Amino acid sequence: MNFIEELRWRGMLQDMIPGLEDQLAKEMTVAYIGFDPTAPSLHIGNLAAIMLLKHFQLCGHKPIALVGGATGMIGDPSGKAAEREFLSEDTLRANQIGIQKQLEKFLEFHSGANSAEVVNNYDWFKEFSFLGFLREAGKFLTVNYMMSKDSVKKRLETGISFTEFSYQLLQGYDFYHLYKNKNVRLQMGGSDQWGNITTGTEIIRRKEGHDEDSTERSAFALTTPLVTKADGTKFGKSESGNVWLDADNTSPYAFYQFWLNAADADVPRLIRVFTLYTKEQIEALEKEHAEAPHLRILQKAIAEEVTTRVHGADVCALVIEASTLLFSKDAVELIAGASDALLAQLPIHEVSGELLSECKNLTDLISVGTDNLIFPSKGEARKAIQNNAISINKVKVTDPNAALNFDRIRGKYVLVGNGKQKNYILSFK
Repeated sequence: MNFIEELRWRGMLQDMIPGLEDQLAKEMTVAYIGFDPTAPSLHIGNLAAIMLLKHFQLCGHKPIALVGGATGMIGDPSGKAAEREFLSEDTLRANQIGIQKQLEKFLEFHSGANSAEVVNNYDWFKEFSFLGFLREAGKFLTVNYMMSKDSVKKRLETGISFTEFSYQLLQGYDFYHLYKNKNVRLQMGGSDQWGNITTGTEIIRRKEGHDEDSTERSAFALTTPLVTKADGTKFGKSESGNVWLDADNTSPYAFYQFWLNAADADVPRLIRVFTLYTKEQIEALEKEHAEAPHLRILQKAIAEEVTTRVHGADVCALVIEASTLLFSKDAVELIAGASDALLAQLPIHEVSGELLSECKNLTDLISVGTDNLIFPSKGEARKAIQNNAISINKVKVTDPNAALNFDRIRGKYVLVGNGKQKNYILSFK
């Protein structure tokens, strides 16, 4: 496959330095993308970058994932309104281990010459003295050049520390180090990283003594558009915040549901960016979807592929079964007979004894009793019950003062329905 053409039809190409296509056609090329290790897990906001590396490797090139153990101690000012908290070295190292395990689900690390690698920039920055770094990297960029970058200009009004101001110098030096030691010729990232990436190409050009006017280049940059929803808002967060790749932070069920609930206007873009379906397969799915939008064919295709890649085929199958179960008219019977493995994937909310003791009726239970999971207030819960929107174990309840003496499935579970689209399993000790 041709990497650039693959990105073009998928809508994943924003900018690139001229000459990159010739470089990719000439030889197997090494490229890298940096990942911020400030959390123990990547989230779906990182997935577009991971898919860049995936396509790069599928096209016969070698991908490197740089986990920023050193730059993670500083914090990238790009897109940030304020400086971030510093993390300890131990925390960053633990986060890096978790991130590598997630990358291994996407990239091939034992595929011969183009095997993926993970590197940590702390390994080369830890030996640098301050004076050594100024001599090695600082003298090759002017302050004027660094201040022209959008990530800096947008922070000048609110203030930017020297620490964050120097971030682009650190990232630029990463590119130079990998250029010299790993034969890296390309750095990729989101469109908000163009300034930081081209800083790296400039450091390489100056340190290597290349002519500024020459059309011959040895280092390249490529960015992909940031994924946004059809209304222009940022993609990647649910009502509860980031959607993480780690099952402890976002359950596989919630992960699957996030994709399943994507708006019709968003899915043509999402299926191109986040899956490996071919152009022909996507166009066929889009035709099916257009003929029966209510079946959510595109959403299901995305949800199944991404969930399988992140959590495995067995877990994905259980999640799909759990999703179907909750919306089945026989949900009560299915929960009663569910296996332990299936129960583990169901979204079960445990009602604490302390909160339950404060509940006098159904209105209390589905508001404060569930820590406002179902309704944020008693008033909204009462209104929903009166409007015939609430069911208990698939039986409608219209009395806001209904007693809490309903049957418990398997002696501990209660199924609460809120309209046609929302179902909750409550667990009582």
